[in-house]
Amino acid sequence: MKKLNIGTSGLEVSEVSLGCMRIGGMEDAALDKLISTSMDLGIDFYDHADIYGGGKCEEVFAKSVKRLGIDRSKLILQSKCGIRKGFFDFSKKHILDSADRILQRLDTDYLDILLLHRPDTLIEPEEVAEAFNILHDAGKVRNFGVSNFNPGQVELLQASLPMKLHVNQLQFSITNTGMIDRGLTVNMAHENSVDRDGGILDYCRLKKITIQAWSPFQYGFFEGVFIDSPKFPELNKVLDEQCAKYGVTKTGMAIAWIQRHPAKIQSVLGTTSPDRVTQVAEACKIELSRPDWYEIYRAAGNILP
Repeated sequence: MKKLNIGTSGLEVSEVSLGCMRIGGMEDAALDKLISTSMDLGIDFYDHADIYGGGKCEEVFAKSVKRLGIDRSKLILQSKCGIRKGFFDFSKKHILDSADRILQRLDTDYLDILLLHRPDTLIEPEEVAEAFNILHDAGKVRNFGVSNFNPGQVELLQASLPMKLHVNQLQFSITNTGMIDRGLTVNMAHENSVDRDGGILDYCRLKKITIQAWSPFQYGFFEGVFIDSPKFPELNKVLDEQCAKYGVTKTGMAIAWIQRHPAKIQSVLGTTSPDRVTQVAEACKIELSRPDWYEIYRAAGNILP
């Protein structure tokens, strides 16, 4: 598994992360196989959130790690907080309480990264800074980031922080290409030219913030998987052709397409299947040519000027 650097944190991690949103209901043996397979393939980065399974996902992950005898130093653990039932909460108290509960559930002394999970329009940056400082000084959280923030929101928070934000987790897949559409249709009267995110892709590249792509197999907002979906006949036809050419599966190709972008995006897999994780790991060894990358982009229904 190839490595990439998380922002300017000094963390060198697997270019693919295993997202743990769906592991809460897995049987012990199945979860152990998922994690051990991921580790064997070189995936050392595990993405959590306090709302995943109401906290159960973090608990069962910790138990599996203990059963497998995995050394904590071999893991990069990330979690997120800030989403509550019916509202968002970036208050100092909630961030501190959430971090403590996350650490307890993961049975660890520290998080490698803590993200704020979706923007809270009532954010008070100075209050967030106080919470981050307390967590960092206590050794509970080593690095920080955000999820689903636009450039202005990152700048607003960063201005009050003594430490750099290293991560922005954003939705990105072959069929969710908003981050790149605008840059390909500059100065055009076309739907894709509308600026919906403030140029977040270029901003993160300029600021050396690592983008983590969530839902890399989904279309819409959790509307379904585009692979083999009758809603995307042209895309799946092209994927079949490209997979035959490169010797990988469609699951693998979906990740290889993301990893080909020079922004050094880290894909977050939401699968619970060891086979799919293996398919992705194999596909990470290939590099799509420019013509092939753009052909997949076009086949998803996008235009090229």
